[in-house]
Amino acid sequence: MTMPEAAVTSDFLTPGVDPNPVDLVNSYVNSELLLVCEHAGLLIPKSLKNLGLSEYERGLHIACDIGTDALSRALAQRLQCRLIVQRYSRLVIDCNRPTGTSGSIPQVSDGIAIPGNADLSQHQRLLRENAIFEPYAQVCHTQMRNKNITIAVSIHSFTPRMNGKSRPWDIGFLFRHPCSQGQRLVALCRSLWPELVVGENVPYCIEDSGDWFIPICAESRGIRHCLIEIRNDHLRSADGLNLWANRLSHLILKFMEQTDVPQS
Repeated sequence: MTMPEAAVTSDFLTPGVDPNPVDLVNSYVNSELLLVCEHAGLLIPKSLKNLGLSEYERGLHIACDIGTDALSRALAQRLQCRLIVQRYSRLVIDCNRPTGTSGSIPQVSDGIAIPGNADLSQHQRLLRENAIFEPYAQVCHTQMRNKNITIAVSIHSFTPRMNGKSRPWDIGFLFRHPCSQGQRLVALCRSLWPELVVGENVPYCIEDSGDWFIPICAESRGIRHCLIEIRNDHLRSADGLNLWANRLSHLILKFMEQTDVPQS
């Protein structure tokens, strides 16, 4: 499902050129699981002229979570659940950051300056929020009002080195609220694949100032949830994507089977 044309801000997204920002995969499925992929996209609106970045820079981890578009879609197919995909680059506007924060429209990412994000006026910021963030947020809120949804998982990837520091984890699980049951998910992953380097609340942690979907949509519902991060060098080949799609689908199914978990 895509957003109706009326939802697009015409003076920012060019009709017939710039796609609508949200893709709702498996909209006909009524599963207890909802997947979201906030950093899937690499698109940049034509009006922004590639944000002044080179083709190489636009393909880096700063522009999207590498591999997550294909990974999340493979998971939605295997798990037969709904998936919300956000199509635009996180450099245009980061849909997993609260609007108005410094991380929402970054001027610098991992040491790389983003010329098209420098010295934006409030009007310019609002254009991006109204055209891309708000339609995405609307779909998230609509899906989370479905009482059948009892588990929400956000799919991300991270670069092996950031700001000059190595990140050794194969997979990281981000959560903070007791209702998440995130520690059970971590324990389950470690028991299934003891050879993996599994991180808990690394390489990031959930924060009100730095996250949107988990605090606003999942924690507020009091359902089981987690933000899952895969190191992106695992997702750069078809074999790697298939391996991790199989692993995560198996892990999430096992987690969903834990029906004895008390809900807060």
